[in-house]
Amino acid sequence: MTRSVLTALTGAWEPDVVTALEATSGYAVARRCADLADLLATAAAGLGDLALVSAELRALDRPALHELAEHGLGVAGVVAPGDEAGERRLRQLGLAVVVRADVSAPELEDALDEAASGSLGAAADAAVDDPVADDPVDLTAGRPGRVLAVWGPTGAPGRSTVALNLAAELAAHAPTLLVDADTYGSSLAQALGLLDEAPGMTAACRAADQGGLDLLALARLAPEVSPGLRVLTGTPRPHRWTELRAPSVAQVLGIARQLATHVVVDCGFCVEDDEELSYDTLAPRRNAATLTALEEADDLVVVGAADPIGLQRLVRAVQDLATVPSPTPTVVVNKVRASAVGSRPERRIAEALGRFAGMDDLTYLPWDQATLDAAMFAGTTLVDHAPQSELRRALQSLATRWAGDTAGVSRRSRRAVRR
Repeated sequence: MTRSVLTALTGAWEPDVVTALEATSGYAVARRCADLADLLATAAAGLGDLALVSAELRALDRPALHELAEHGLGVAGVVAPGDEAGERRLRQLGLAVVVRADVSAPELEDALDEAASGSLGAAADAAVDDPVADDPVDLTAGRPGRVLAVWGPTGAPGRSTVALNLAAELAAHAPTLLVDADTYGSSLAQALGLLDEAPGMTAACRAADQGGLDLLALARLAPEVSPGLRVLTGTPRPHRWTELRAPSVAQVLGIARQLATHVVVDCGFCVEDDEELSYDTLAPRRNAATLTALEEADDLVVVGAADPIGLQRLVRAVQDLATVPSPTPTVVVNKVRASAVGSRPERRIAEALGRFAGMDDLTYLPWDQATLDAAMFAGTTLVDHAPQSELRRALQSLATRWAGDTAGVSRRSRRAVRR
């Protein structure tokens, strides 16, 4: 069976590649596209099985390659002989198959066979091959770090507070990166006294889109705010959520695993699948950053507030996770106080959640608003501001669940995924 190939190639060598393609036994040129728009339109019409693109193709980015993949096309890249920069860009965009323009017909056929089996998204590791000589970067000795997502329902249960202070605790044990992926109300920059307009997650996603994100670039976008702790700040304004597309967020987290042993992600509250957009799989989705973080995570902390409304939302939130690809959650009940649920609050909460939701492994964080207010005012974490506080000691104890897990075992082989 002959497979149809769409080409979108620039340069004087384009006819040579087409000639080599026509000389293969299993592939034929279906259309020689003039530009990226022509290629995407032809792919949407279902006229091809594979696509060949060049590094110089105008407007080629990760979302465009993702769109081709959504249309069922395998994609391979073509570069001029000796064009190392072009090959690097294509691999950083997510292409595992890249050939030289002077490739022979048998070699091209082998490359297309590999591309047909699925190559997109394999460049996260390739992006970290650059040696870094003049900018110290914390590496994980070749072992990928673990991603810990911190999520919770609406109502300000304390997701960001837990994420920030967990990251600070983990940084005492190993290099840690804190990522603000909340597309509704990012706040970690303010909590740490950083510039609100500083480039962070949005800049990292833009660089991932354009194939310019590597280990060094991510390190520059995520400054070290305390020994062992880097922070990738969130979107400065909520309306810029469109820049955090799922493929780009996945790429950022993939490279983040090489930058730090622990990657703590502060997620937005909403995990709805944007029902109105579900028929348009290529449209940006506001909840894509959270859903991608949950899917990429090795571990998950779900935070709920210790009051009647917060506990009800917590129960429903854990139930909602059953439909979302994510690890088995560690449930944290935050803001525990007798004034909200009665005397001996931990016992009452345990009885209620055990009876109505079957939750029996709970972690409790005490209410200490005065200490949190003071830390926020100082722009620092509880580790630095109130190391002897009861709340800090509870967070320190929680962090021990992951502090010793620095083996970097693959997410796909270790985590329990809810489907």
